[in-house]
Amino acid sequence: MNPDESIVMRHAVPRALYFSLAWLFIVIGVIGIFLPLLPTTPFLLLAAWCFSKSSERFHSWLLDHPTFGPPVRDWQSHGVIRRQAKIAATVAMALAIMFPMVLVKVPMWAKWFTVVTTTCVMTFIWTRPDRPRQS
Repeated sequence: MNPDESIVMRHAVPRALYFSLAWLFIVIGVIGIFLPLLPTTPFLLLAAWCFSKSSERFHSWLLDHPTFGPPVRDWQSHGVIRRQAKIAATVAMALAIMFPMVLVKVPMWAKWFTVVTTTCVMTFIWTRPDRPRQS
C-alpha cells in the first residue's frame, strides 16, 4: 500500500463510523417520537454532528427536513431550545424520575444523584434562549 492509499484509508474509516452513528442516532431519535421518555432532539443533534463529519449531502438533508430540521437549525445557529421542547423535556424528565423515586426501592444516594443530575440538565435547558436574539 502506498502512502496515499494509507491516508485515504485513515480518513475513510472514521467517515464510515460517523455516517453509521448518524443513522443510529436518527433511528433512536425517531423511536423517541413514540416513546415519551426517550428524547428525540439530542439524538438528532448528535446525528447532525456525525453527518457534518461524514456526509455533507445527508447533513443538508437533516437540516432541511421539515420535521427534524428546525430544532437542529435553531440549536446550531443560535443555541436555541424552543419553549415547547423545554416543557416536553421537563414533563418527560419529571415522569422518568418519579417512577424510581416513588415505586422502586432505590438507595438514598441513587435518589439524590438522580435529583441532582436532573436538576443540572433542567437548569441547562431552561437557561437556553427560547428564540433567536434580535440583532
